[in-house]
Amino acid sequence: MAYVAVDADEHLEEGPEGLEFKSFLGATNARTQSASPNVDRGYLTDHGASSKGPSGFWTVEYYQPYFDVDTSTVLKRCYSTLLPFSPSYLTTLSSGCDLYGPFWVSTTLILALFLSSSLAASISKFLSAPNTQYDYNFGLLGLAATIVYTYNFGVPLALWLALRYLGVGEWGIVDALGVWGYAQFVWIPVSVLCVIPESITRWVLVVVAFCLSGYYLAANVYPILSSADAKATRLLIIAVAALHAGLALTFKVLFFSYYVVRDLSGGSDPLR
Repeated sequence: MAYVAVDADEHLEEGPEGLEFKSFLGATNARTQSASPNVDRGYLTDHGASSKGPSGFWTVEYYQPYFDVDTSTVLKRCYSTLLPFSPSYLTTLSSGCDLYGPFWVSTTLILALFLSSSLAASISKFLSAPNTQYDYNFGLLGLAATIVYTYNFGVPLALWLALRYLGVGEWGIVDALGVWGYAQFVWIPVSVLCVIPESITRWVLVVVAFCLSGYYLAANVYPILSSADAKATRLLIIAVAALHAGLALTFKVLFFSYYVVRDLSGGSDPLR
């Protein structure tokens, strides 16, 4: 068998751009991460989010951004309503209102009203008649839920509609719900303190809660009302003040009114 010697170049001739190997794994991973930015944060992946249009108000996705808030922010906003002279008193909601805090403030207030009033009523019943069993009135729970949810969500909604009718559109419905919800936080510690079996102390606590919550509402709502018509503004201010005073009086009468009745049997003089 004959062999023919062939001269070979020392290296292959490269084309105009040369030949090289490239890895596309990095680009693939980058596209995957950019397509699912919520994976690392523990949220559900938003497949096809870019192809979806804006969600309607009847969908869960529409309200999801208003519940995307951490606990520390909610607690800071709650505590700020108790400090009217704090520098951050009017700036806690400047970064945007949420619905998570107002919802849980309202729900916690309902439970606080029912539990504190039931506890105080049972204590006063025991001091009045130690041998008598106290029956809890669970109807107060439904009554508290009706009053609190109606006031915290119905009043700001009505005010927002009135302002829209008057042409004041710079205040959103979420802003109104947020201000009203956080303003009622002061009633939670007050409802717990009203377990004290002393009528004058309970009246003082109710007045303090009325003033603190009312001042917070006025400080946040009056700048919005001032841009409306003067006559309509006066009517709205009177309506809001009357509803707020009615809420405080309702809490006092329905949940904070219990007294210790002494047994005067046996011919003892009630004046002694």
